[in-house]
Amino acid sequence: MSATCSAYSEQDKAFQFHMEHPVPAYLVALVAGELIPADIGPRSRIWAEPCILNMAVSKLNGQVESWLCAAERLFGPYVWGRYDIVFLPPSFPIVAMENPCLTFIISSILDSSDFLVVDLIHEIAHSWFGNAVTNATWEEMWLSEGLATYAQRRITTEAFGEQVVDLWSVDGHTQHCMPIWFTVSCYPAGAAFTCLETAFRLGALHRQMRLLGENNPVSKLQVKFESGVNPSSLMNLFTYEKGFCFISYLAELCGDPQRFDDFLRAYIERFCFCSVVAQDLLDYYLCFFPELQDSSVADREGLEFERWLSACGPPPSEPDLSQGNSLTEPVETLCQLWTAGTLDLPTITLHNLAQWQTFQMVLFLDKLLDRCPLSHEVMSRLARCYSPLLDSNAEVRIRWLQLVVRSGYFPELHKVRRFLEDHTSRMYTVPLYEDLCSSSLKSIAVDVFCQSQSRMHANLRKTLQQILSQCVGPLGSTPVGDERATDTTGTVALRDVNVSA
Repeated sequence: MSATCSAYSEQDKAFQFHMEHPVPAYLVALVAGELIPADIGPRSRIWAEPCILNMAVSKLNGQVESWLCAAERLFGPYVWGRYDIVFLPPSFPIVAMENPCLTFIISSILDSSDFLVVDLIHEIAHSWFGNAVTNATWEEMWLSEGLATYAQRRITTEAFGEQVVDLWSVDGHTQHCMPIWFTVSCYPAGAAFTCLETAFRLGALHRQMRLLGENNPVSKLQVKFESGVNPSSLMNLFTYEKGFCFISYLAELCGDPQRFDDFLRAYIERFCFCSVVAQDLLDYYLCFFPELQDSSVADREGLEFERWLSACGPPPSEPDLSQGNSLTEPVETLCQLWTAGTLDLPTITLHNLAQWQTFQMVLFLDKLLDRCPLSHEVMSRLARCYSPLLDSNAEVRIRWLQLVVRSGYFPELHKVRRFLEDHTSRMYTVPLYEDLCSSSLKSIAVDVFCQSQSRMHANLRKTLQQILSQCVGPLGSTPVGDERATDTTGTVALRDVNVSA
């Protein structure tokens, strides 16, 4: 449970849990299954099914403690005691959930180390922003997600790069932990990696903006719930990335990231175990920086705080990501080479994608997706040049398969079917089903859905039924491939919404 396990009664066959701090109801969570524990640090443990426990331990052993320590240096003490992680089946409907003491995360994410790291650090950041201080209403969900995304990137910048980490190895027989010291240099400098991840997410934000239109109300930070509005519509990139941009703007106004860290630490102390609204944050910000209040920064033309909160559209400003140019510029260069009129193969082969970060690979594929459809020649050469890399992990595969569908590259269509049969999580299924249903390949979507729907979460099954019914009518009522099937041009696309809680 998202609490401290106090005792187990053999007589009553009952577990008893205790949570000493007040938490909002949405953070109370239970999990049950054949879960085996393994310690990965002095206050962290993994719970997982036996078939994935060793892989999870090998990817996280010792790292979680270093991230917790980095977060404490920035934002103050970790108040929840333990930070354990439970890996859930692939059908878990979201990537991760920040339940206190016990983060829930989808086991599919183990396939991609970079995404695993970033998503877990995001959930750690929620220990301060969301769990300790909570948004008072779902209309201001950005207070939790925008602040957590900013904190995640501060922790990443602080923790990554060449560093010394206390690695806790676990004796499988006694479960005792023994510290081992070693140096980690598997990631580029923290700031560069953070800017790369941010560039990837902001690219997805602008892609979603183009799909939804700049006047769509879900692009507001403060969305007003009206009759018929589903709160789950706020699980979108605006809540995370537009919220992040606003917090970054506030940090930029004070002129010093360390001073802003001090403000966030004071904010946590002031409002710990309370629910707040945006005005609480902004009033406290202006009191903490009286010189900014005196200069009326809240009313700066074009960047008014009210505009940030209530206006539709993209962020009024975005942070400087130039520290990540060494990682993002090769991506842009290679994308231009592949989409130029004539393929410059000698120059293309100079780029060694085997040395790229996963975020570089997915950014590269996202940029190619923006230029779809690609010619059969380009797709064929991409497949030949990068075949092993395109199968490296699920985050890369999903984007390559979207390219396959949108470009109608039939030699790789069998991989689309196999991917959808293997993956039943929302983040991997929805984009492919939408692309299939927007193309001449609707029959594949219907066929795979009928075979795999029993393994899907109920919410995902309902979403996919809606997507399929928009293109082929109610399942079973319209012949697959019938040209009279409903067109999907006017629907609101759900793709590119890949978020953690």
